[in-house]
Amino acid sequence: MKILVNDGMSAEGMQMLRDAGHEVFDTKIPQEELPAKIAEYDAIVVRSATKVRQDVIDAGIPNLKAIVRGGVGVDNIDVQYAEDKGVRVMNTPAASSDSVAELTLAHMFALSRHVIAANITMRAGQWNKKQYKGVELAGKTLGILGIGRIGKSLAKKALALGMKVIAYDPYVHSVDIDVELLSRDDVLARADYVSLHMPVDPSGYVMSGAEFDKMKDGAFLINCSRGGTVDEDALLAALNAGRLAGAGVDVFIGEPNPREDLVKHPKVSVTPHIGASTSEAQDRIGLEVASLLIEFFK
Repeated sequence: MKILVNDGMSAEGMQMLRDAGHEVFDTKIPQEELPAKIAEYDAIVVRSATKVRQDVIDAGIPNLKAIVRGGVGVDNIDVQYAEDKGVRVMNTPAASSDSVAELTLAHMFALSRHVIAANITMRAGQWNKKQYKGVELAGKTLGILGIGRIGKSLAKKALALGMKVIAYDPYVHSVDIDVELLSRDDVLARADYVSLHMPVDPSGYVMSGAEFDKMKDGAFLINCSRGGTVDEDALLAALNAGRLAGAGVDVFIGEPNPREDLVKHPKVSVTPHIGASTSEAQDRIGLEVASLLIEFFK
């Protein structure tokens, strides 16, 4: 089969596909050109950059048989439309869990110990030691919204750091680790750090102004889930009002062009959607993508 890898993939994964007898095209086709060329391929592998909407799906039929998202979220794919047209949609939910969890912790540390500001001011020749009194993670309460694979990985790491972990997930009613499951409101009210690991909700933001009002004064929000889970206007309002002590943000509405007032806010630690961007995660993702396609085309 002819497989288009449009957003990159590990060399090991592509070789695995070739060894199984498939043709792999590691070529980036611009979004606007994709409808005209997608029919040449039996499958497409994407990350978060390429959008596989109805126009691309319609243009790919009848040759297009599978869409694979190398990663967790599939909001850049019209999943139900594709499946209604007989095109299989798959993703790799387990491969990047540890990488995303570690980046979440990195933002928590950066905010708690003023790492971003200290870097910037020291490079400007300043020695602001007295201004950067931080807080320890040990003994604090981490609230996780979404205790799936990533949420669990984060919980285990936070527990090892001496944190108390509470969580809310509408689909999970028990966990096999030392995490207390509570209502969403209770998690927001009790947590010193709230970390999001839930998908985009078509009915509204996971975190809107009402949710920020329920959080503890001086709490931190970390979002390494998906752009669109947080009302960015409400987040900025909470930061500017001093309700939140800070926010760590890896995902944004309007990627790859996030709003400057959020990116440059002094209370925000930002990264450009790199939650899964580790060598280990990319290797695992590539091999899982290859395994999924090989099994599917059998």
